[in-house]
Amino acid sequence: MSSYRTVALLPMKAHSARVSGKNFRPFAGKPLFRWILDTLLSVDEIEKIVINTDARDILAANGLVDSDRVLIRDRKPELCGDFVSMNLVLADDVAAIDSAAYLMTHTTNPLLGADSIRGALSAYHAGVAAGTCDSLFTVNKFQTRFYRADVSAVNHDPNNLIRTQDLEPWFEENSNLYLFNRASFVATKARIGKKPAMFETPRRESADIDDQEGWDLAEIMAKAKLAGLI
Repeated sequence: MSSYRTVALLPMKAHSARVSGKNFRPFAGKPLFRWILDTLLSVDEIEKIVINTDARDILAANGLVDSDRVLIRDRKPELCGDFVSMNLVLADDVAAIDSAAYLMTHTTNPLLGADSIRGALSAYHAGVAAGTCDSLFTVNKFQTRFYRADVSAVNHDPNNLIRTQDLEPWFEENSNLYLFNRASFVATKARIGKKPAMFETPRRESADIDDQEGWDLAEIMAKAKLAGLI
């Protein structure tokens, strides 16, 4: 079994519950999966990209087969379906592929940039070396006023209105990217370890397509990016 410094895990299934076949649908000129895959291929620090999938034939029809940088793994039948935890899929890859670090992302993060990936890798490796983290995940930063469903304030005092930029920042896990190693994954059985670091990604890169509205907004951004407008 080959050992790598950094392997990217890009799980991809044929079925999608809310946006039918979204992984392979045309998105701003090419199949959605090609956006993040092409970005990962442009990052030299990533030695191998592992695609755990039940859609090998669909990938082949879109011109993607195994290569020096891409390994397509057929998803085990017991790991197929809409209700299977992603951590179980990742566990199968981690057990099969030996790497010092695993970078996990999704086809639904088409706008994530190579520089952000390199920045996250650098922060992760520095944190592991310093002993300050065992894993890393990307976030969106918010400094705005939040309320609960009962209209009670979450992070501010409505009777003491201060500038939003002076509010305590809150961070949202944006599902764009995760970095971990085998030891941290074994410790929690999850992509976020016991001592994670957060890495803020630019808002224009942080789309995570989950429904048709998210698709439409992300495609507008992608087309603007291709046109050099952002």
